This record gives sequence, C-alpha cells and structure tokens, in this order.
Amino acid sequence: MALVGLISDTHDLVRPEAVAALDGVDVILHAGDVCTPEVIAALSRIAPVHAVRGNNDRGAWASDLPEADVVEIGGVSIYVLHDLHALDLDPAAAGFAVVVTGHSHQPKIEKRGGVLYLNPGGAGPRRFRLPVSVALLRIEGGEVDAEIVELLSDKSR
Repeated sequence: MALVGLISDTHDLVRPEAVAALDGVDVILHAGDVCTPEVIAALSRIAPVHAVRGNNDRGAWASDLPEADVVEIGGVSIYVLHDLHALDLDPAAAGFAVVVTGHSHQPKIEKRGGVLYLNPGGAGPRRFRLPVSVALLRIEGGEVDAEIVELLSDKSR
C-alpha cells in the first residue's frame, strides 16, 4: 500500500498540525500556492514532494514548478494542478484515475466518470470560515481511497 499526502494553499505556512497529519506518508503532492521554497523544504523532511505552481507562486524559485504534473504511484496515474477550472483534458480518456487540485481552499472528494477528484482544502492561513485541512490518499492494488483530515478544531485560527 502507498500512502500519499495531499496539501494545497499553504501560503507560506507549514502548520505543525499539517506536519503531524502527513507524518508517515510515502510522498506528498502539493497542489499549489506554496508561496516560498521553504515550504517545500519543510515538507521534504517528511517525504519526497511533487509541487505545482499556483496563482500566488511568483518569483524565480516558482518558475521551476510546473503548472501541472503527472505522478504514477502504485500503478495509479495522478494528475495534479492548482485550479480545476484550468483542466484542459479529459482525465478518464487520458488514463488518469485521480485529479488533485487546490485553489478554492474547499476540501472535496468527488468521483465523476470513473475519476476521483480531490481537493485537500487550504492548509495555510484560514480563508473565510473554511476548514484548514489536508488529505490522505491510499493506493492499494490499483484501488484508491481518500479522506480529508481537518487540522484545527478551533474555528477562530
């Protein structure tokens, strides 16, 4: 079994709660709005990181981040991009089992057309009254299962 940590919209903040929730994962997929390379460095201490560029990722360091990435884990093809509205392909036709996005800060797990769409939500500063969260993706025998992990029980932070 492979355990994949999904995180997005950290906006220059690596919460201790996010580190704890991602502890033990085999790989981390960051769906953009990283905002500083130090975030990737901190997450890399947990597991290898694949990150894509979000609309707030600017500067020379961010030019190295792709707008989208394809990651193969446990025989499952995963497409990662920041904004779902920028998806310019049919994931099922392209052979992707999972699409990981961020941008909206709204955690969501949805299956459509045989493809699992995952948004781990925002793990950085709280936006509006949305939860602060990450997600875990389990891959075993070509099957995928996901869960959202809410990081804060105190809605005021």
